[in-house]
Amino acid sequence: MPRSMTGYGRAVKTFDDREVTVELKAVNHRFFEFTARAPRQYAFVEERLKKLFSAEINRGKVEAFVSVTSVGAPDETVEANLEVIESYVTALRNIQYKVGAVDDLALSHLLKIPEAFTVKKVAEDEEQLWGEISQTANEALAAFVSMRQTEGEKLRADILLKLDEIEADVNKVEKRSPEVTAAYRDRLYSKLRELLEDKNIDEQRILTEAAIFADKTAVDEETVRLKSHISQYREILAKSGPIGKQLDFLIQEFNREVNTIGSKCNDLEITKIVLEMKNAVEKIREQIQNIE
Repeated sequence: MPRSMTGYGRAVKTFDDREVTVELKAVNHRFFEFTARAPRQYAFVEERLKKLFSAEINRGKVEAFVSVTSVGAPDETVEANLEVIESYVTALRNIQYKVGAVDDLALSHLLKIPEAFTVKKVAEDEEQLWGEISQTANEALAAFVSMRQTEGEKLRADILLKLDEIEADVNKVEKRSPEVTAAYRDRLYSKLRELLEDKNIDEQRILTEAAIFADKTAVDEETVRLKSHISQYREILAKSGPIGKQLDFLIQEFNREVNTIGSKCNDLEITKIVLEMKNAVEKIREQIQNIE
């Protein structure tokens, strides 16, 4: 069954000391294009996410959002630079001794000393972190694919209805085409009889002219090919996997046959039918732009 190229999936999982969130969304695109947005310290997961998602997604402009939040255990530590602090304290005590100032040095004053403390990120096991992110990403991907399948089924159902409409119109053209030839022959006979009055009318000449007209306006080949294309379209829509490119190629053949019928027809009723078919073909073309 076809899948839509637009989709959204989100998953949140809590592990021992952190919560991981992965969001995935996609819009139409001719090829697979991937970007990931993650905190700088987790940039190493971007290529891995691309490989994970590309195994399941064939087309679409895909964006992934990753966030990791510490739960319980801190992800940063603060360390005191004792050498720097001792140097500042010694210098202050020397000043106090020399000028006779009051020693009011307090522990809180140490916070104002430049570079007295260093904030460091707790070292993380990248493989463990990737395992947690990949688990979350797979859940988000499952939700994403499910949404794509649901949307794809809606597109498929609508396209099938449009195919039924086109097929019904093709049947109308096939029924009307011989009637157009017969009407042309009758008009030609009536006109000659009016011009020649009581003179003999060359029946063979009328039949010859009608045959030439029928040959010029014949659309049998086009209607047969259109019916074949409709059958192929239904078969493709029943397949699984990426089918958007096949559908896109074949809809161009639809358009070519419909245009040829329109150029050959010399009848107002067939012209109206052709316009209906063109409208249905254009709607299918718009829909398949969203099929993977």
